[in-house]
Amino acid sequence: MKKLLLSIALATIASLSTAQQPGVTLTFDDALNIALENNPSIEASQREEMAAKRERQAAIGLRMPQINVFGTYTYLGKDIGIDFNSSKTAIGQMAAGFISEGVAGGLITPQMAQLLQSKLSPLLDLDLQYKIQDRSLGFIGGEVTVPIFMGGKINAANRAAQINEQSAIMAGNGTRNALISELVERYFGLSLAMQVVDVRRQVLSGVEVHLHDAEAMEEQGMIARSEKLYVEFKLAEAQRELENARLQVATLQSALANTLGQSIDNDPAPVSVMFVLDRLESVDYYKDMARDNNPLLSQVGLKRELAEQGVRAQRADFFPQIVAMGGGTFYNYQVTNILPRWAVGIGFNFKIFDGLNREYKYSAAKQTVYRVESLQNKAQQDISVLIEKLYNQLVNYANQMTSIEASIAFAEEYLHMKNEAFLEGMCSSSELIDAELNLAKVKTERMQTAYGYDLALAKLLEAAGISEEFTQYARRADARPITFDLNR
Repeated sequence: MKKLLLSIALATIASLSTAQQPGVTLTFDDALNIALENNPSIEASQREEMAAKRERQAAIGLRMPQINVFGTYTYLGKDIGIDFNSSKTAIGQMAAGFISEGVAGGLITPQMAQLLQSKLSPLLDLDLQYKIQDRSLGFIGGEVTVPIFMGGKINAANRAAQINEQSAIMAGNGTRNALISELVERYFGLSLAMQVVDVRRQVLSGVEVHLHDAEAMEEQGMIARSEKLYVEFKLAEAQRELENARLQVATLQSALANTLGQSIDNDPAPVSVMFVLDRLESVDYYKDMARDNNPLLSQVGLKRELAEQGVRAQRADFFPQIVAMGGGTFYNYQVTNILPRWAVGIGFNFKIFDGLNREYKYSAAKQTVYRVESLQNKAQQDISVLIEKLYNQLVNYANQMTSIEASIAFAEEYLHMKNEAFLEGMCSSSELIDAELNLAKVKTERMQTAYGYDLALAKLLEAAGISEEFTQYARRADARPITFDLNR
């Protein structure tokens, strides 16, 4: 019997030494820094923040003068001018009449009349078309437009851009908080799965030793065949559970690498232990923190402000729009000098009636404000309920931990009693196996409870908008580390 216990102890030690050879050890703090630096969702949120910042900077430009440079070349169908040729006949007839009347009245001598006719004829033969603008022309110039009063639309656009930038920042904070919760789930989930593999390996080694001894004892007629068959059944069950645990580890290692945002050649092995707090702030504390820090609530509040700016933008359509403008050309090609080279002025536009379009849009914008206010109230209630739910889960996990630790003390004492009875021949090997499996089961439940506690804590901090304080909670003096070995 002593040989049997010694074999079990050696198998356990061997399995532990094998399990404590990780590929890459990784603390939770290191994993968090890696994830915040490399996770694609963080990069995407940073890009969104940068885009919103650029949109805000673009909105500032609405207040600035708009300066444009323009140029054109035009070829007209014909020259632009004034044609007096059609009037030459009437003018000639009128002059001839004056001369004839002058001769008849004795005012002009025939010689003088002939001289006037000779002088007038060349004038009437002239081309009396005056060209003002050549058919081919071009120019290059510039213009400046300065908004003076737009009814408040520019102010609303700038404030809306600022709100969108703040909303993008809040969205980024929400992404970071969600990433921390995801990291807690996968980091400590992998830690739990690896410890479960250790447990399954220990159980398998112990059952193999039991099977070896059971076969020897059956040959000697010391136990019934049914007891050996029971051990074989437990061996097959232990092998299956060990394989499932290994598959779970492989899955969680891939999931953790995905959260970290990088491929890891050697499988990461978490070294930070799970913990349970002996003291927790009141539920009202987390509700107050959520009102000030929860990114979702902040975004809803910003959406309400954005809707209010939408009302101001629609109200601007009821006011006139006034702009100052000026422009000129600094290069001209065959452009007539009659046209001015520069001009300045003030323009305004005031819409009198547009089929009630402004009125309905203004009313729709106000309804959007009311809708967002309702959503804001609903979001506040939902976050409050979520915090209560997660807080109660934490309290429940803490109570479970107390109950499980009491069960562990009983399971250890029960196993000790079965060992003593086995040594005295008062206990079968199947009963001893069941006692060992029960102790391993209770210890595993303890680790699973610690995992559930840490995950609920991470989600509670996420709901409160203070996920980055998770590492501070882990370092608190009342944070009790939870390991599979209670003596560590």
